[in-house]
Amino acid sequence: MDNWKYIYFVGIGGIGMSALARWFKANAFQVAGYDKTSTPLVQNLISEGIPVTLEDEIESIPAEYTADPSQTLIVYTPAVPVQHKQMNYFRQENFMILKRSQVLGLLTKNLKTVGVAGTHGKTTTSSIVAHILRYSDVNCTAFLGGITQNYGTNLLLNTPTENLSEVVCVVEADEFDRSFLTLFPEIAIVTSTDADHLDIYGKHEAVLESFREYVSQIDDDGALFMKKGLELASSTKARVFTYSLTEGDYHADRIRIENARFVFDIVHPGGVIQDVAMKIPGYHNIENSLAAAAVALYLEVSPENIKEALESYRGVKRRFEYQVELPDRVYIDDYAHHPAEIEAFLSSVKALYPGRHITGIFQPHLFTRTRDFADGFAESLSLVNRLLLLDIYPARELPIEGVNSEMVLEKVSILDKILVTKKEVLDLLPKLNTDIVVTIGAGDIDTLVGPIKNLLQNPFSNN
Repeated sequence: MDNWKYIYFVGIGGIGMSALARWFKANAFQVAGYDKTSTPLVQNLISEGIPVTLEDEIESIPAEYTADPSQTLIVYTPAVPVQHKQMNYFRQENFMILKRSQVLGLLTKNLKTVGVAGTHGKTTTSSIVAHILRYSDVNCTAFLGGITQNYGTNLLLNTPTENLSEVVCVVEADEFDRSFLTLFPEIAIVTSTDADHLDIYGKHEAVLESFREYVSQIDDDGALFMKKGLELASSTKARVFTYSLTEGDYHADRIRIENARFVFDIVHPGGVIQDVAMKIPGYHNIENSLAAAAVALYLEVSPENIKEALESYRGVKRRFEYQVELPDRVYIDDYAHHPAEIEAFLSSVKALYPGRHITGIFQPHLFTRTRDFADGFAESLSLVNRLLLLDIYPARELPIEGVNSEMVLEKVSILDKILVTKKEVLDLLPKLNTDIVVTIGAGDIDTLVGPIKNLLQNPFSNN
């Protein structure tokens, strides 16, 4: 790392990329970057003194970053398209170019790393682990895939120390593009291994093989905490522990709902942590909490601290995030973008608010994911009472002929369903008799959250 003075991020506005950018700036590197969209996260980086250009032009790169390629490290996300001008320039001029995951691998080599992987739940689980450790005064740093409500950031910095091996580093280990294979954690969590990113992997078996390779990289003297039922134990020499909602080495007991909140006991090999009352709802979040508590116990955090930390944990932005919570009107926003995530989210909403009417607004993410899981999306979205379906958010992809939102809509089993634009959502909502409203998706549907919140918070006449 000492070889570089300048760090330039291509795709700096991503959750994981922005955390790395902040880490480098906090450690006295010169940091700048590019992103295609001026999101609130990009604006935050700019306000913190990190120059960000929105123009994919070579001339928009600060001159000092291109003066001597040997002094500049280029960090990029695989989501950047192949025709990107800046990336092609950096390649032609022989800059050192590394993926975000490779840089994370370099940073975590000297730290006691907790790698949290899984096709669902890794952002929430990793942020719960980090919160328990920070709450319990464990010296830790964390690179997270979402903005934590407790700290208002996706990066936690450790207290400076001469002995880095004492620092616990919590890192979200992303299976996309096999990025997590750059990590060699001492402790690992695997929440799920469902089929996803088939544009990269091709088939589910390739996804499973990648997870097997990941757990094989756990330190032999370390530990793997995996959701019960996953077939990964034979791929690692580390100690293996299982968890799930109802069974495993770590599981929940006496789950109940009190005042629209989940309360439960954590059963672990050493005893029971009783009456944990979580601020964040959802059966899936109970499981995420079990995994985080298991790691914390392994790191010798006291059961008392774990209980208090779990009860003070406020969640991650866009993960079951309450925007409006009134007696007659509730609005919740969630990042779910895979059928299994949507089912978990909506099942929890229905459990919290039995018998109430749910209006769901969903934006599919990626043409390939929509193509591969159209039936699954239709089934999970059929849990709402009314569906407003947006066009597919393409992200890094070009359109695929015949793949569109309509192919999902026609399979959804409820009758009250319609295709809409983002503008039409805002025009339509005041005319509907809404009770529970949820927005779901990983694209730019988040730009609707503020306007919808304003609509639902302020009195308006329903037509």
